[in-house]
Formats: sequence, structure tokens, C-alpha cells
Amino acid sequence: MTPLTPQENQFGKLIRERREAKNISLRKFAQQVGLSATYLSKIERGEMAAPGEEKIKIIAEHLELDEDELLALAGKVSTDLKELIMEHPKVIANFLRSTHGHSVKEIQRITEKLQNEVLSKTQKEEIDP
Repeated sequence: MTPLTPQENQFGKLIRERREAKNISLRKFAQQVGLSATYLSKIERGEMAAPGEEKIKIIAEHLELDEDELLALAGKVSTDLKELIMEHPKVIANFLRSTHGHSVKEIQRITEKLQNEVLSKTQKEEIDP
């Protein structure tokens, strides 16, 4: 078995911390998310890699965590993001690289601006079909 990266070890640690903070037993949580208690225990201890994307999204929902952040901790990227990258690899790669060196606050501001422009455009299209 390939050793887990420090990031992947953080995945299991975070799952355990959040589960325990919510006072959910290992067995009960494993049942809630559709994993065996043994497998979940090994994930939490950093002995096994994270499960697949869908299980991670279920875990995130149950623990009230952001699914993209949890996927990233597991060394994974959401399928919808992969599809966006595959549709426009050069443009998306350039866009992501252009964010390097900017603060999270700046990136959030740019994201909100883009979302507002899309919303505005959508609303105009609904008014003037």
C-alpha cells in the first residue's frame, strides 16, 4: 500500500474530529454514510485512503463541511470541475494560474463579480427572451 500524503492524513483526522465533536459514534456514522466501521476507522487513523467522491460528499453533508474542501483534503477534485477543465483546458488553466499570488479575499471578490454578471445576464434573458 502506498503511504498517504500528509494532506490525506489530514482528511481522516478532520473526519474524526468533526464526528467526535458532533458526538456521533464511529459505528453510527459509518452506517449513516454507507461505509463499514472498520474502513472508516482506518481512514480516520490514516491507514487507508479516502473513499470516492460521492461518499466524500455524503460525509461532508453529514459533518456540515464544504465538499470541495473535503475533496481537496482527500487529494480529489469534483467531477463537475474536471468536466469544466476538460471543456476549456487552456482558458480554465490560465484563469486558475492568474489567481496565484492573490489573497483569498481578492479571489472571492472576483468570483462574486462573475457570479453577479451571470445572474444579471440570466435575468435580462428572462425579461427579453
